[in-house]
Amino acid sequence: MLTESIPIGIIGGSGLYQMEGLEDIHEIYTTTPFGDPSDALIAGTIGGVPVVFLPRHGRGHVHTPSEVPYRANIYALKKLGVQQIISVSACGSLREDLHPGEVVVPDQVFDFTKKRANSFFGDGLVAHISVAEPFCPALSALLADALAVAGGIVHRGGTFITIEGPRFSTKGESFVYRQWGMDIIGMTACPEAFLAREAGMCYATMAHITDYDVWHASAEAVTVEMVIQVLNKNVGLAQRAIKLLVPRLATAKTDCHCAQTLETAVITARERVPLETREKLRLLGESYLA
Repeated sequence: MLTESIPIGIIGGSGLYQMEGLEDIHEIYTTTPFGDPSDALIAGTIGGVPVVFLPRHGRGHVHTPSEVPYRANIYALKKLGVQQIISVSACGSLREDLHPGEVVVPDQVFDFTKKRANSFFGDGLVAHISVAEPFCPALSALLADALAVAGGIVHRGGTFITIEGPRFSTKGESFVYRQWGMDIIGMTACPEAFLAREAGMCYATMAHITDYDVWHASAEAVTVEMVIQVLNKNVGLAQRAIKLLVPRLATAKTDCHCAQTLETAVITARERVPLETREKLRLLGESYLA
């Protein structure tokens, strides 16, 4: 573990940590058995509560959704002592009643990625985690409350389909996702949510709707300019919500079992786990690997 312990982590764009009220700002550089995280971690305090920010795509947006080092990012946050993660991301709407500029706090995810390392486990250690509820319900409720108080139009619940990217959808794909019953679409929720669960961390997503993907007959097809324009407008909302949420998390009692995920997940006989694998994953739950 690093020398300081920070219980709350925020994964999102660089603009998030350029916020009024963030004090004692400093950068933390670390590495992991899964490589380096996306960038330096930006630590500070909000209302006296330690918090750390991690730019998912790196400062200057240098990693595609497929290139983001998801395992290194989650592992680095775990090293810092993070117990609760708030993900901030852009998404497209797949429903008429979910409008650009609004925010969804999803309760389900559909993994439609194709080529990402989606687990810490392997190399002689097998674990089957439960992700029936992939986002922490308790943390998601507190996040939605903070967004509402901050002045956002918030939709509680919904299924977030994650595609590989970096390209946007074809119309044919977008129509099929709607037929499947998906609500919003993005490129980074998976495997981030699954890795956080494997690491025993609470995880919730603040998904900012930037567009109608490409299915909507009367709306323009999604472009990078469109996404950035809406995200820039919503940075203030995200910052206000985080400022409200962080002090609340320091005192709130959450009724969830995210931290105990590995209790019933590890199936490999302990004596068969290779020493190198055991050492690499000890941080995730030493008591389960003893």
